[in-house]
Amino acid sequence: MAYDVVIIGAGMSGLSAGIRLAYFDKKVCILEKHSRIGGLNSYYKKGGHEFDVGLHAMTNFVARRDRRKPLMRLLRQLRIGYDELDLSEQTRSSVRFNDKTLYFTNDFNTLKAEIADKFSAQIDGFIKLTDHIDSYNELDINAKTFPAREVIDKYITDRLLSDMLLCPLMFYGNAKERDMDFWQFVIMFKSIFEEGFARPFEGVRRILRILKNKYNECGGELRLGSGVKKLTTANDGSLRVVLDTGETIEAKKVISSAGYVETMRLCNSSDEPDEVPPGKMSFMESLYLLDKTPADLGIEDTIIFYNNRERFDYKNPDTLIDEKSGVICCPNNFAYDTPLKDNILRVTNIANSDLWERLSKNDDEYARAKETSMRLTRNAISQYVGDFHSSILYTDSFTPATIRRYTDHINGAVYGTEEKIRSGKTRVDNLYICGTDQGFLGIVGAMLSGITVANLYALK
Repeated sequence: MAYDVVIIGAGMSGLSAGIRLAYFDKKVCILEKHSRIGGLNSYYKKGGHEFDVGLHAMTNFVARRDRRKPLMRLLRQLRIGYDELDLSEQTRSSVRFNDKTLYFTNDFNTLKAEIADKFSAQIDGFIKLTDHIDSYNELDINAKTFPAREVIDKYITDRLLSDMLLCPLMFYGNAKERDMDFWQFVIMFKSIFEEGFARPFEGVRRILRILKNKYNECGGELRLGSGVKKLTTANDGSLRVVLDTGETIEAKKVISSAGYVETMRLCNSSDEPDEVPPGKMSFMESLYLLDKTPADLGIEDTIIFYNNRERFDYKNPDTLIDEKSGVICCPNNFAYDTPLKDNILRVTNIANSDLWERLSKNDDEYARAKETSMRLTRNAISQYVGDFHSSILYTDSFTPATIRRYTDHINGAVYGTEEKIRSGKTRVDNLYICGTDQGFLGIVGAMLSGITVANLYALK
């Protein structure tokens, strides 16, 4: 079987690339190792309840009228109607560092007013930083990259404020420890602070269903349960894709959303060293089904980014999890017309993938470690959400070992390798990267990455 393009991975970026190519009559096939689409952003059903996994919200929210923003551009490229997403905005979110809180909404003026009130000496510098961010072209794949803190420190002299600004951006899309590349900082700053959070009433399953239906409607082929074992180059420059079953598929071009290191390992012999080191930033997520709404428990915010240390330290922990900082999400605190059926609290913490991988070999030890970690997390977040223990009906959790098992990301690295392949090109002719390791993060970023790589290398 021969195709114009084979796409590895049926996540947001792979599906978006497939739709774009199929619209222009390319013979395209998406290969997905698992039985469900979604990759890092998916969902599952357990105990009669449905849970989202991956990002808590869609970033880059804009009103329908703003046609220049990333969300509107990707909808045009994929020919998806704005109303199809059924988006509801956040009510209010916050960054909480011990006794200091910054609130923000989808109106950027809220954050500016908060900084003017609580960091009055820094507001002029913050406005200048915002002007610098707005003038920077983060989509220029050839732009020089440098550490974000170098730029932030030129405008903001209070380290607490700079840490509070970095915290949400790092948790929502940073593969590096302690700092991030400025171009990614700009992407995340615009998508979270200047644009904002929203969520479909049905969560991520609605977005995935829309993408899958669009792809099917325009004639693309999707093969679930089709893992890729090896990639080789034929004499004519085309690529041979060898599946786990031994079947070989030929393609003029291959686009992989599996991650750069993971994709290049498909091309290399087993003893070849990786060109870049695999990523290591991974997370544990604890899910709590409650018998009360967040509002009934006194929780007003949609998403809380918290830090209980004197300084924010975004790094791979030496222990199973870092419960001292994390993200608390209340899906029912988006501005829906009707409340969700289930009251779920999602808590995300940085986790050590090596330790979890070793524990996962023993079911009893693994289960005890998850319960211990969830208890630490519950205690750590109580100052922000109160004592919700008596309201818990059901719990579940997943760890870096879960992420690795279901996504094949080395180390369960949610944001991939530190060294992003911004061009999407690899050293192998006709093999390209889209998704996390191209550097466009979040649901909207992933979809735009797939579209961009398809447009640049398979349509032009």
